[in-house]
Amino acid sequence: MNKPKAIFCWSGGKDSSFCLYKVLTEKLFDVKYLLTTVNDKFKRISMHGVREKLLDNQAESIGIPLLKVRVTEGTNDEYEKQMKTVLLKAKSEGINNVIFGDIFLEDLRVYRENNLAKVGMKAVFPLWKMDTKILINDFISRQFKTVICCTNDGYLGEEWIGREIDKSFIEQLLISIDPCGENGEYHTFCYDGPLFKKKISFTIGKKVYKALEIKTDDVCTLPTNIKTKGFWFCDLLPII
Repeated sequence: MNKPKAIFCWSGGKDSSFCLYKVLTEKLFDVKYLLTTVNDKFKRISMHGVREKLLDNQAESIGIPLLKVRVTEGTNDEYEKQMKTVLLKAKSEGINNVIFGDIFLEDLRVYRENNLAKVGMKAVFPLWKMDTKILINDFISRQFKTVICCTNDGYLGEEWIGREIDKSFIEQLLISIDPCGENGEYHTFCYDGPLFKKKISFTIGKKVYKALEIKTDDVCTLPTNIKTKGFWFCDLLPII
């Protein structure tokens, strides 16, 4: 029996990596494309700040074609318009499912489902409501390798940028921080593991701080008790 065709919304981080690994190993869908939103001005993955070259390297190593939603203004209207164009093209190829690695953010799930309903497509969430402590430990035990590329300063400071996600990292997290960073505490870049045919090579560059400015759904609604002033980014430099 043929598996249903799907697009996978790829952020380049650990949740995307683990979710795609689950979809492929369990043969849930025939994933035709990865789909990533890119800031066309800076040539980086939106919100995560990872260089587009590293994104391309990930897709090449995984072996699935990559579609890019390019934005410049950073507004919801622009994002939704560009996303609709890409999705309709995929739908014309018989693809009706879009897969996300979200775990428990209800408002973001509803946002995604409503937008996809407008083009007659369905959102799929393979990791939905799974225990994030179990997920992160399973991720580590399966030998995935990932580095923190962005932190929300309401949760984690500059010193966490560039760190590897390992047992030591998890043990040092405060109880108020979700182990998978599902509340937007941190974002990651995954560079090795069973999903990849070869390791993505890079070096860690300078750290950059940017004041808070939320324009698209790339940043989820923040809890009201968290005093976020901005985000720390670590520039990851591709090794050619």
